[in-house]
Amino acid sequence: MSEQRHLRRLPFVWQKQPVYFLTTCVAGRRPLLATPTIHTILQEEWSGWHERHGWIVGRYVVMPDHVHFFATPIPLSDTPLSRVIGKWKEWTAKRILKATGGAAPLWQSEFFDHLLRSKESLAEKWQYVRENPVRAGLIARANDWPYAGSVDFE
Repeated sequence: MSEQRHLRRLPFVWQKQPVYFLTTCVAGRRPLLATPTIHTILQEEWSGWHERHGWIVGRYVVMPDHVHFFATPIPLSDTPLSRVIGKWKEWTAKRILKATGGAAPLWQSEFFDHLLRSKESLAEKWQYVRENPVRAGLIARANDWPYAGSVDFE
């Protein structure tokens, strides 16, 4: 039985205002996220990060079976990223499963995070993320995807 090995998270980040590129997937890769109701739930939960966790969310794209987004802690925040993501998954799952009548678990237990090192990296990652629905054959132009936007920063 082989266990999938993931890169370990950095124990310390020395950047003053680190920006993370994050991806999390639906358990079983079920294609259920790209709906107006779920999009609203995800936006509302992200909007509360500042007060609840000391983090803010930038641009995002909600795909049918996964979500890409950017986030950064506000100055002096001491809430670890893993805790923020865990709470976000918990509350979005409760709300989404209640709204859809779906079965738990909603999210895969793991998530992918990548610490961005420059503005160029942010621009490159955003270009990749915004074109994701086009590459998936869901739309012809990235600007036509209704489940994308930004919360606190571009």
